[in-house]
Amino acid sequence: MPSPLHTDRPAARPPHQGAVDALITRTRELRGDLEAVRREAEGEEPSEDARQRWQRALYELAVHQLDDLGDHLGQLLEGLPDDTPQSPPADGKAAPAPPPTPAGTEGQEQEAETDSRVGSAEWNLLTDDVTWSDELFRLFGRRPEDGAPTLDELPSWVLEEDTELLTAMVTGCLVDGRPIDGEFRIVRGDGTVRTVHMMGEPVLDADGTTDSMWAVLRDVTEVCRSREAVHEIRDALLHQQRTARTERRLAVELQEAVLPPWRGSLRFPQSSTVPGAAPTPGTLDLAAHYLPSASSALIGGDWFDALQLPDGRTLLSVGGLTGHGVAATSSMAMLLGALRGMAVTGADPGPLMGWLNHLLDASAQPALGSAVCCRYDPATLTLSWSQAGHPAPLLFSGGSGRALRPPEGMLLGAVPDAAYAQAEERLETGDVLVLHTDGLAPRSSESADAVTERLLACAPRFATARSAQECVRTVLEEFGSKEREDDACVLVARVHT
Repeated sequence: MPSPLHTDRPAARPPHQGAVDALITRTRELRGDLEAVRREAEGEEPSEDARQRWQRALYELAVHQLDDLGDHLGQLLEGLPDDTPQSPPADGKAAPAPPPTPAGTEGQEQEAETDSRVGSAEWNLLTDDVTWSDELFRLFGRRPEDGAPTLDELPSWVLEEDTELLTAMVTGCLVDGRPIDGEFRIVRGDGTVRTVHMMGEPVLDADGTTDSMWAVLRDVTEVCRSREAVHEIRDALLHQQRTARTERRLAVELQEAVLPPWRGSLRFPQSSTVPGAAPTPGTLDLAAHYLPSASSALIGGDWFDALQLPDGRTLLSVGGLTGHGVAATSSMAMLLGALRGMAVTGADPGPLMGWLNHLLDASAQPALGSAVCCRYDPATLTLSWSQAGHPAPLLFSGGSGRALRPPEGMLLGAVPDAAYAQAEERLETGDVLVLHTDGLAPRSSESADAVTERLLACAPRFATARSAQECVRTVLEEFGSKEREDDACVLVARVHT
């Protein structure tokens, strides 16, 4: 910034008062609008979420910038004060020293320190005279009667780590004629550390030789703190996002590794190995589908499974655990693995559910779960099943449907020694059995009874379906919204005629 008495150019004319007034008014209005937007964004109870903290820091940084702009425009409107340093007179004599501070004004100066964030200075290289504005003395916490530091003394006020930076800026200005524009930290007279932004340029004489250096220094400590807070929170938020993406990838890979790999229809029991052979009456035609939530972060612990047992019977199960992410999918993998292992031993669904409850209760990752476990005997067309706080299977026969009456059973993991009853249902050829998890409805506000009614309304379409896969497509057409709030599973078993 050139001296007001720059030797190479005339002093700038004072700004038009009306134009500056208009800028000040617009700045105040903008600050008020910013405060209103910030209050609306934070709400009545500011959140401690990382994204909210990042937004709050950006708002504070913008407020600091607007406050600085308002201060600068105010100084521009007032013009140069009487004590602003001027270039030395032509005779080379130093400007008179500022008058001593009147007694009893120390308290007033201390109060003004927080408002005096901008000061100016000039160092004359020919006479070694130094002129500081009163604002700059207050910015440095130095008394005017102690005199202004020379360029050689100035580094003694600068934090040791920043002295090299200041020296390079001053040298570039005096030797190479480059403007100064940089930040460094100073240690005030009271020992506090402040960050100062310095802008200046050399003042040349008629021969183009550097005569003096003029500079404006601004306290930007709070701005720097807000800027650092923005960067720190942004970095933390980015790290959080990277971690979330990694956890989601692990959860998806674990889910895909555990859930049955078959797509389309599957026939149990597999009574014939000849391709295209007609299924034996009573054989189950199976199809299932996993419905992800609209949010990629909500990978939950829902599962579906169909397993052919050694004695020719078939195990069918669906269920879900509370929570999302790797913890939920890993607990689901543990539970489903245990269910398969215990079912192979020939255990009935009721005892199976009790053992799963004990396993989940003793798990290192406490969670609650709901499940339906069914065992189908193709020889007698009998379905034995048990449930733990889960929607009952729906049975469709002859163009109509109904929900099976559930046996007693509470959520898995709720009570250590819970007992689970078992029920039996006689099926007929052509019947369709639908099992699903709680999140089948796209909106969580939709009740379980409403979901059941919507499924039962699909009975005519199930009656004309030629495969279990067609039945699954019917369910997806009814419930497969892209705006799903939670993930879900559906499993359809159709008894061949």
